[in-house]
Amino acid sequence: MKKRVLLYLVAFVSTVSLQSCVTNYVVSKPATYAKEYKSDAKLASLETNKMEQDKQKLINSFLAEKTAALANAKNSIKNSEIAKAIKHNTTIDNILTEAQTYIGTPYRYGGMTRNGIDCSAFVLSVFGAAAGLSLPRVAASQSEEGEKIDKENLQKGDLIFFSHGRRISHVGIVESVDENGEVKFIHAATSKGVMISSLNDSYWGPKYRFGKRIINANGEAYNNLATTTPASNGTSF
Repeated sequence: MKKRVLLYLVAFVSTVSLQSCVTNYVVSKPATYAKEYKSDAKLASLETNKMEQDKQKLINSFLAEKTAALANAKNSIKNSEIAKAIKHNTTIDNILTEAQTYIGTPYRYGGMTRNGIDCSAFVLSVFGAAAGLSLPRVAASQSEEGEKIDKENLQKGDLIFFSHGRRISHVGIVESVDENGEVKFIHAATSKGVMISSLNDSYWGPKYRFGKRIINANGEAYNNLATTTPASNGTSF
C-alpha cells in the first residue's frame, strides 16, 4: 500500500514538473523573439536616420558650393564691369585732355601739325595720341566709323559732324553736355583755329547732322580701328 502511494506521488510530481518546463518553454520563447525583433527595428530606424542625415549633409554641401560659385561669378562680373567702366572713362578723359592741348592752334587746310591743322586731322591726331586709334583722314570717311548716336544721347568723346550741303565736311569732338542738354565741342574752325563751340550757336546748330560714338562702353574702339599711321589730305573746313 505504501509503495502504491509513493508511486502515485512520484507520478504526480513528475507531471507537475513536466508541465512547468513546457510552460516555461512556450512562454519564454516568444518573449525572446519579441526582444530580438525590437532590437532589429531599432537598428533599422537608426540606419535610416543616419542615411537621411548623410543625404541632407550632401544636399547642404551642394547648395553651399552652388551659392559660393554664384557669388564668385557675380563678383567676377561686377569687377569686370567696373574695370570696363574705368577703362572707358580713362580713355575719354585722355582724349579730351589731349584735345584741349590743341586749343589755340591755327587752322590750316590740309595741315596736320600744331603749327596748323584742319578739323579732320585734329580729330585723328587726338584719337591717335590718346587712344592709339587711326581714324580715316577726311571728315566724310570718319563719319562712317563707330555707332550713330541721337543728339539727345551725345556724351563726352563722341564725334559730331556738320555739312553746308549734303556732304559731310566738318567734324568736332564733344567736350561736355550740361544738365540742360547743351552740347559743347572742340574743333578746328577756319576762323579761330582749335576752339570750343556750342551746338546752340546760330552758325553751327543748323549745320549739325549727326553724332558718332567711336569708343564703346568697354573703352574699346568700334569697327576695330587700326593703329597704323594715317596719311593724305582731306576735305574739311
